[in-house]
Amino acid sequence: MSEPSTDFYALDDLLEPEEIEIRDRVRAFCATEVTPHINEYWDRAEFPFEIVPKLAGLGIVGGTIEGYGCPGMSAVSAGLVAAELARADGSVGTFNGVHSFLAMQSIALLGDEEQRERWLPAMARLETIGAFGLTEPQHGSDAVGLETSARRDGDSYVLNGQKKWIGNGSIADHVIIWARGEDGAVGGYVVDKGTPGYEATVMTGKTALRAVWQAEITLTDVRVPAENKLANCHSFKDVSQVLDRTRYTVAWRALGLATAVYELALAHAMQRVQFGQPIAGFQLVQDKLARMLAEITSMQLMCWRLSRLADAGRMTAAMASLAKMNHAAKARAIVADARDILGGDGILIEHHVARHHADMEAVFTFEGTDSVQALIVGREITGLSAISGRKPS
Repeated sequence: MSEPSTDFYALDDLLEPEEIEIRDRVRAFCATEVTPHINEYWDRAEFPFEIVPKLAGLGIVGGTIEGYGCPGMSAVSAGLVAAELARADGSVGTFNGVHSFLAMQSIALLGDEEQRERWLPAMARLETIGAFGLTEPQHGSDAVGLETSARRDGDSYVLNGQKKWIGNGSIADHVIIWARGEDGAVGGYVVDKGTPGYEATVMTGKTALRAVWQAEITLTDVRVPAENKLANCHSFKDVSQVLDRTRYTVAWRALGLATAVYELALAHAMQRVQFGQPIAGFQLVQDKLARMLAEITSMQLMCWRLSRLADAGRMTAAMASLAKMNHAAKARAIVADARDILGGDGILIEHHVARHHADMEAVFTFEGTDSVQALIVGREITGLSAISGRKPS
């Protein structure tokens, strides 16, 4: 009997050869360099630093960015990369997502040519690491209300404020801090490692994404050279551009995680014997597996179409939000079913499902909660903002 496939509708037929090659390259890398080792790091809540130079050698860092040593891949390829990394481990996927998409895309979209040339080539080689400092202790879903301030002082800007949940924030060489200027407009300020007044503390006690470090950041009179202010960021709408351009990859990450646990649950069900037969032969288990595969197949097709629209410049913010909302909820349910199929083994990290089960809770929340994504889609449908109570301008 042939190996069961999660490509139930032959989606590979819709992919370009280079997209399949990139996916398979990342999958092979994860099979040897990530999956066999990641449980130990996750259990100890340690970041696997030795993976960083190996990731650099894959040629995937920078995603869709063209030039500056970046691969300039299609949105579909970038999505496949996000899915494969998440299929192996959510923490490694988050590290790359923060660096390649949030940090590097901010510079690519909102920096000027000099800034792109200054920062992106070394970041593409992972010689320097980036972070994206938006969320604050009092401003999560309402990030637009951020209170971190930037005051011009001669040839510098002086930053004061706090940030929270900043992936890579304690290890990054360049942290993009989003702050409100004296005119009230939000700008992006690149804080280089070692700048006085920048203090990052690794957050502990997490029950998800334990192998990637998020930081609480305090900025006390942090002086940033004027040339480190992103030249083409003039308001929070510009920040939203970055979030809109990267959110679709979170849908792919949810798909990758869902695929991983389905495969693990199927393998377990085929070899686990109870009442004299493999549990895969029982009706209740088959019903779960069939429904899990149905959701994964619909997620695959939705991700593919959304990324094709992104490549054509037709993806909207609401389209990305619809995918993130749908996929995060569906993946969360698939993970729960997988954990149930594994029984007691489902809570042991050695079987991997427990790690994915915990990590999915973070994916469900970050880059826009389920409720906020629904309200973005609802605003698109009705023309009415349930968040502000006003019609959008």
